[in-house]
Amino acid sequence: MKNNAVKVIVAALASVVILIGNPLISKANGGGNDKKTSPLEAQVSVSYQGTADNHIVFKVEFENPTAQKFWLIIKNDNGDIIYHHQFTDTKFAKNVCFENTDTEIQPTFVIRTSDNVDVVRQFQVSKAITENTVVTSL
Repeated sequence: MKNNAVKVIVAALASVVILIGNPLISKANGGGNDKKTSPLEAQVSVSYQGTADNHIVFKVEFENPTAQKFWLIIKNDNGDIIYHHQFTDTKFAKNVCFENTDTEIQPTFVIRTSDNVDVVRQFQVSKAITENTVVTSL
């Protein structure tokens, strides 16, 4: 009878520890996996547009309703700044071209506000060449 009572008490204590500890564990990583985006994140869009005239083209857009100063910064694979310019457009849109080479590139686009808040978009551009063979009977 004592063994059963001890087992019940141990099980009850274990349950209490799990119930109390679980909320603490879930808060340890910032409250869960709810990835919230700031309003600024939603205002920035960078998209691959394709190739044109032997260039790889990206379109950078930024909805800036308050017309605050911001900078478009573009970095290369090594993190070196290859473009840096200030704008105040309310509806900013710019096509950015990279030379279409056989090497892989990893451009990074940064929109930096006057409050020193950065929105970063990174890409990896790889080229895959495929060959199609068509055989027709004569």
